[in-house]
Amino acid sequence: MSERPTRKSFASRPADPERWIKATDVRPRDGEAGGFTARLTIDITPELRGRIKIVAFRRGVTVADMLRALLAREFPATEGDPS
Repeated sequence: MSERPTRKSFASRPADPERWIKATDVRPRDGEAGGFTARLTIDITPELRGRIKIVAFRRGVTVADMLRALLAREFPATEGDPS
């Protein structure tokens, strides 16, 4: 009989958050050195999703690339950030 993970172990916080944030346990995107990514999920309305997809199509970019650029503009790296 295999042991099932407990809810506590699933939701436990890392002992060293700085090290956990910087962890490189994912492969680089598109062979780009240092291009590690993390998935971000948000809930939006179907109407907003449609508008975003249309704008990305008109600009000739993917939704993901367009939103990455938007987030990078809105939240620029500052000195001392863990990124």
